[in-house]
Amino acid sequence: MKAIRTMAAAALAVLCALTPPARAESAAAWTSNDQGSVGLLSAATATGGRQTVQLGLDFRLKPGWKIYWRSPGDAGFPPSVAWTGSDNLAGAALSWPGPHRFSISGLETMGYKGEVVLPLAVRLKDPARPLVLKAAVEYLVCAVVCIPQHASLALTLPAGPAQPGPEAHLISRFLARVPGPPATRGMRLDAVEATPEGGLRVVVEADPPLLHPDLFLERADQMQFTPPVIRLEDGGRRMVATTAPVSKTGSGGLSAQPLTLTIVDGDRGAEAVATVAPARPGADARALLAMLGVALLGGLLLNLMPCVLPVLSIKVLGVISHGGAERRAIRASFLASAAGIVASFLLLALAAAALKLAGRAVGWGVQFQQPLFLIALVAVVTLFAANLLSLFEIPLPAWAARLGERHGHGGGPVGHFVTGMFATLLATPCSAPFLGTAVGFALGRGVADILAIFLALGLGMALPYLLVAAWPRLAQSLPRPGRWMLILRRLLGVALLLTGLWMLSVLEVETGARAALAVGLLMLALLALLAATRRLAAPRRLPLAALPVLAALAVPATGLTTAAPARDAAAAARHLWHPFDRAAIARQVAAGRLVFVDVTAEWCITCQVNKATVVYRGRVAQRLDQGDIMAMQADWTRPDAGIAAYLAGFGRYAIPFDAVYGPGAPAGIALPELLSEDAVMDAIARAEKAAPPARSP
Repeated sequence: MKAIRTMAAAALAVLCALTPPARAESAAAWTSNDQGSVGLLSAATATGGRQTVQLGLDFRLKPGWKIYWRSPGDAGFPPSVAWTGSDNLAGAALSWPGPHRFSISGLETMGYKGEVVLPLAVRLKDPARPLVLKAAVEYLVCAVVCIPQHASLALTLPAGPAQPGPEAHLISRFLARVPGPPATRGMRLDAVEATPEGGLRVVVEADPPLLHPDLFLERADQMQFTPPVIRLEDGGRRMVATTAPVSKTGSGGLSAQPLTLTIVDGDRGAEAVATVAPARPGADARALLAMLGVALLGGLLLNLMPCVLPVLSIKVLGVISHGGAERRAIRASFLASAAGIVASFLLLALAAAALKLAGRAVGWGVQFQQPLFLIALVAVVTLFAANLLSLFEIPLPAWAARLGERHGHGGGPVGHFVTGMFATLLATPCSAPFLGTAVGFALGRGVADILAIFLALGLGMALPYLLVAAWPRLAQSLPRPGRWMLILRRLLGVALLLTGLWMLSVLEVETGARAALAVGLLMLALLALLAATRRLAAPRRLPLAALPVLAALAVPATGLTTAAPARDAAAAARHLWHPFDRAAIARQVAAGRLVFVDVTAEWCITCQVNKATVVYRGRVAQRLDQGDIMAMQADWTRPDAGIAAYLAGFGRYAIPFDAVYGPGAPAGIALPELLSEDAVMDAIARAEKAAPPARSP
């Protein structure tokens, strides 16, 4: 990924060098081109006898075009001014308002769009004489392509008494956006320290609270950093940002040279120079140890989530099948299932770490955003359902079958290992209490911590299996297998078919009805083929073999009728939702309104449960219907970098996620993964209170 970014930046530099700059025909206060215009402004009508006068370099860019900040990032170069030919000029200092961050094709750049005024503090040799300026401005303007530009500007200020000029307010407005010392902007730099895995952690205290801050880092040796992951705490009064160096051009470690930090939050900005403190391994180890406990509990609670009904069915059948078996067989099979769960979590951890190192958005359950993954999972679920419906037996290699017979169970350790992996796979659309906290902590850290946290999650989910393996009497006390078990297998097989139907509905949202219908028909054909094959092998069992196929054919019609009330409820509440707009949140809060944000996805079952049981009913639905709360919904069914960045701002990488904003909570109040009516109503009450007065810095 880094090599691609370097090649792209080099290609852009070569393109810029080969492209001839556009030249203005003559010097003037303004010059225009196809991308916009640039002019030289004065805040006063004359020099006023001052040693320093305030000017501004005004860029007015057409939609889609941008220019660059003093540290442009992975590509581009900032505007520069040469004053050759000027008279009575002792010097000029250019200031830089807080920039915006742009992400295009993996390149991170910083700059400005629309209109921006770069304030100029111009010093005169003789305040009693006129000031004659000639400015040669070189800048790069970019959209899909980049064009180097040249502008020749001129401005003359007469000597004598000065009055505020017509552009004085515009220059003052952008001068206020130039980051200053943190103490003058209601901020305090609390920590700038290295992390044990080689990253950087920055902590900022703020009053008034921060809303949507960003952090820009600069070093004299041009060391580059990854985009920061920013988490707001204490209602926005504390910002914790983590990042890591990605450039090899820097010399030495993070502490080798001072670091310039620029914090930008809308029109408010602060700038400070700091030396990076060494990592504190003791405190970091304590935090990791505490989060391992949270992850263990989150994995255990994952067994209780509604989306694991198919997983529970497999567990129940596994326990029942061991009725009366030897303790050694019970222990071996349950240990195999636990190993399958833990191995699956470790595979998820490796995949998440690889995606993070590649600069891709990561999160819990994001694999459900990929249609190919959904199609594969529908096929797996259908095969497991067919197995439960006795349409076929999953064949194992000869060595695995012999191993299973030796342990006293036909499925064998391999079958139980696969069952554990399947259980993990089906559990990923759910988010349990503590799970989001643990995943967020892990994905904000290094590879070793990601592996440790996911290992704890796997051990937590596997804990029931480990308990049965430790005390096999728990399985031996269950009823012995009988005909009732055959009926239960059929019922649980239908439950898995319903799970497959739900996955087809998610596939429909992601790819369209035709693709989902084609996959569904293919799965029905597979079930019919298995049933026909079973009939040829055992003609007497035709009625029993035909039942599951008829049930599968009836599933779509049943789903249409049983899902109607839920769809009606969702349709009735659909008028509440506005499209997610992160920038609009601050505007609504500034106007005194409340904002309720719901991040959801079609594949997230816990999200649907939250809406059905809390958001669309009772006091919450009545409160949202009153019209003074803007309800925004961010749909993460498909990949969306903006939504992923929004979640990362709260240190979250999993959904469901809900937050309430208001005058009393401009930075937002994050709600628990499993919503309750009291939790939502309490957050709304806290958010609508007037913001407390700012404390003196």
